[in-house]
Amino acid sequence: MIRLYGIPNCDTMKKARHWLTTRGIEYEFIDYRKSGVDEQRLRQWMKKVSWESLLNRRGTTWRKLDGTIKQQMDEARAVRLMLETPSIIKRPVLEQGSALYVGFKEESYAEIFTTANR
Repeated sequence: MIRLYGIPNCDTMKKARHWLTTRGIEYEFIDYRKSGVDEQRLRQWMKKVSWESLLNRRGTTWRKLDGTIKQQMDEARAVRLMLETPSIIKRPVLEQGSALYVGFKEESYAEIFTTANR
């Protein structure tokens, strides 16, 4: 089962969803702005990728944060922030079996799904 986590109006999410759909790849979309991400799942992700990889430091949500909060960011604060404000999680987050991928690039998805179909 492929799960794609993100928010629907994000341009990167639209590209990832379009890429998957046009190739006939079935997936479940989870809008983490509406449903959130529970701490257990977030910690599972962090066993596979670093909290730094999950924290979206390029988006509007990050830019709106107080400078002191940004400077003092560590793993515990990042986890709390991602649980309270899921839109600060980089997107998309793609779960495919036990593998986890963060972000979207056509070349990366092509490799992921070519490898998965071997």
